[in-house]
Amino acid sequence: MKKQRIKYLIAFTILLCIEILIAICVHDTFIRPYVGDLLVVVVLYCIVRVIIPDKYRLIPFWIFVFAAFIECLQYMKWVERFGIENNAFLRILMGATFDWKDIVCYGIGCILLGIYEWLIQKGIVRLRVKD
Repeated sequence: MKKQRIKYLIAFTILLCIEILIAICVHDTFIRPYVGDLLVVVVLYCIVRVIIPDKYRLIPFWIFVFAAFIECLQYMKWVERFGIENNAFLRILMGATFDWKDIVCYGIGCILLGIYEWLIQKGIVRLRVKD
């Protein structure tokens, strides 16, 4: 169980670094807006799996609900209401603008995570390392 958590922690760290690099260095019309949004749910999945390492097939669903909720907060202009619109880091972290395409990307990412969970459940993908 501990090795499984370490795997997810390593994956979280690597993917978070990739997300930060995308946010800072990539200013295109595909990678940052679409791949970055898809990848953010995978980052969340990895950190949740550090906390909940056992098979729990609804994790992708709850991550989607959380991501869509944050996107709805963006629709309600929560960044401005919290007074953090001038803080670049928090604005990037929270997101500043609502976009339906973001929710679609979160959905695609969570569907892929759901497939991954299904593969784990069926034993097609093994996570455990023999001691």
